[in-house]
Amino acid sequence: MPCPEHLHRRQPGIILPVSYLKGQYCMAIADKTTTTVSTKGQVILPAAIRRRRHWDAGTRLLVEETPEGVLLKAAPLFKRTRVEDVFGSLPHRGPPKTLQEMQAGIAVEAQRRHARGRY
Repeated sequence: MPCPEHLHRRQPGIILPVSYLKGQYCMAIADKTTTTVSTKGQVILPAAIRRRRHWDAGTRLLVEETPEGVLLKAAPLFKRTRVEDVFGSLPHRGPPKTLQEMQAGIAVEAQRRHARGRY
């Protein structure tokens, strides 16, 4: 059954019009399930949704209140950072390496790992 004429959520945080998905079919978008909020405020998400979203036990979710209801999105694994925040955070002793020295070091390590059957 083709998707109904409404906005379709393709990826977390990206909303695409249905016209973008012509010829594709919905993955149980029209299916609605009911769940109950427990006395602790917990909600059970259906297993099919958790599998499609790859939300295993322990997955952190962002909860956003919207005019249409509540939106759940997987929380980013790392806090957003800028280059200025992390530049120079790893200590280095000695003179800087040249590009050729860095490339040679990478090649040696790749050969070592390949010899051990890692790649």
